[in-house]
Amino acid sequence: MSNLALGYGVGRAAAAVCCRPLGEKELSAADSERIAAMFKALSDPVRLRLFSKIAAQPAREACVCDIQDVGVSQPTVSHHLRKLREAGLLESERRASWVYYRVTPGALSVLAGLLSQAA
Repeated sequence: MSNLALGYGVGRAAAAVCCRPLGEKELSAADSERIAAMFKALSDPVRLRLFSKIAAQPAREACVCDIQDVGVSQPTVSHHLRKLREAGLLESERRASWVYYRVTPGALSVLAGLLSQAA
């Protein structure tokens, strides 16, 4: 059973398991559900923009105070960030009164590898 199926999120080990191009190997039911949740989370324009803002940072990490200007209220930003965390795309850490978000290691590799062209 893969890390995704066990609910451990998307890490470096999961990237190796799940990042084969779609035309190369069939996905398991558990992996397809987990990866579909990642794409579903990114299908919202606000979530995609928030994820992009974080991923574009040099350390792929940003304070919520630096990314919350996306045209929606602060509670809505928090909701969207929670959805991205639940999908395994982001991790968060509270530092004093601010929360910092970072791209989950391996998340971009999983998505990119799945969509890359089979050799």
